[in-house]
Amino acid sequence: MRIAVGADHAGYPLKELLVPWLRASGHEVDDLGAKELVPDDDYPDFALPVARAVQSASAERGIIVCGSGVGASVTANKVPGVRAGLCHDTYSSHQGVEHDDMNVLCLGGRIIGEELSKEVVKSFLAASFIPEPRFQRRLNKLLDIEKSYQAGPA
Repeated sequence: MRIAVGADHAGYPLKELLVPWLRASGHEVDDLGAKELVPDDDYPDFALPVARAVQSASAERGIIVCGSGVGASVTANKVPGVRAGLCHDTYSSHQGVEHDDMNVLCLGGRIIGEELSKEVVKSFLAASFIPEPRFQRRLNKLLDIEKSYQAGPA
């Protein structure tokens, strides 16, 4: 799978662990930064390129790491077509894909440990959207909300 990955200074150490691990697991990884630890960098500068990569389909999924994962999630969800979720457990990481068609995983580098982060990422990447009527109905409602805001104020 082709995965875009990004992190700010707070997520940098975890990203540096995950990128080679993902590659060793057989994935194509686009490391969109940070390329070095810069204590004053800002999470939107790394979350946005990952979200855009998913939006444009140059990546099938995205993973963004910041301190808590919250800022990364908020930023990514501003991009149309992106459904980012903050997950620190395996259930949420696969259920978010299966039920909500989540395509970007956000992690808190200051929250989650290295081994658990790998399990959460594995769960996220192994999951597929389940096109049952109830899940598709809910996804369609989300997509309609997104379209209504793209059209501008009513």
